Amino acid sequence: MRPVPPQLLLLGSISSVQFGAAFATQLFSRTGPGGVVFLRLGLSAVILLAVARPRWRGRSRADLRAVIAFGFVLGGMNWSFYEALDRLPLGVAVTIELLGPLTVAVAGSRRPLDLLWVALAAGGVVLLALRGDVHGVTALGLVFVLIAATCWGLYILLSKRVGAAFAQLDGLALALGVGTVLVLPAGVIDGGSALGTPVVLGGGLLVALLSSLIPYSLEIVALRRLAPSVFGLLMSVEPAAAAIAGVVVLGQPVTVVLVVAMVLVITASVGTTITSRPRSVPALLD
Repeated sequence: MRPVPPQLLLLGSISSVQFGAAFATQLFSRTGPGGVVFLRLGLSAVILLAVARPRWRGRSRADLRAVIAFGFVLGGMNWSFYEALDRLPLGVAVTIELLGPLTVAVAGSRRPLDLLWVALAAGGVVLLALRGDVHGVTALGLVFVLIAATCWGLYILLSKRVGAAFAQLDGLALALGVGTVLVLPAGVIDGGSALGTPVVLGGGLLVALLSSLIPYSLEIVALRRLAPSVFGLLMSVEPAAAAIAGVVVLGQPVTVVLVVAMVLVITASVGTTITSRPRSVPALLD
């Protein structure tokens, strides 16, 4: 039986994570972003640790540093993105967050053509930022989503590093455990006693499956056979998937400004990867 193409794995991941994000926002009124991200990572960690049963022993210090760093990035990326979702429409947040993979794709390039892609992406983000507080776009939301974009870029590099060093999903299971500890304070402060209610736990489990367990598992397997730049190309469809999830689940409008910004950023992401030359990816924590 032939293995599933990594491109299809990533497309499945994209669909899962965006609808998971849409469902997550519906829990914010009960537990806040911190409570939701704690449930998402915590429940994912419990399930995957029980299934994978990873071992620390016998690992090199470089491998352990990589998985710990991966956990910090997972925690930071999820927390900052959920804080952004509390202040931005889903399509806007994901469009700006795409700057993370785009940066990975153009890192180290000195070609003039790449300046065009950077300019297009920047134009899309500026277009969204200039909307100010209109249509649900806030300055603090932009700050949080830029933090999430930075973490997403690091996630791509570290996911490939951890996926190569740890068999199966062992590294991801350990990283989710680290990320859970990182977001624990935010979870307790935002969620409080609501974290233990059946409705919240059930919603948290759904978000954990759609936003963490399914997509991260698919991505870490796919990245074993894909260059980070190709990952960045496939991730260019994230804003469109987010806009669809926002409309279907949350009833959020798709405005002309959002569509234009999405086209600019997606064009930059696609153009960057199509015209890129093969180049080495920075080694992290070796």
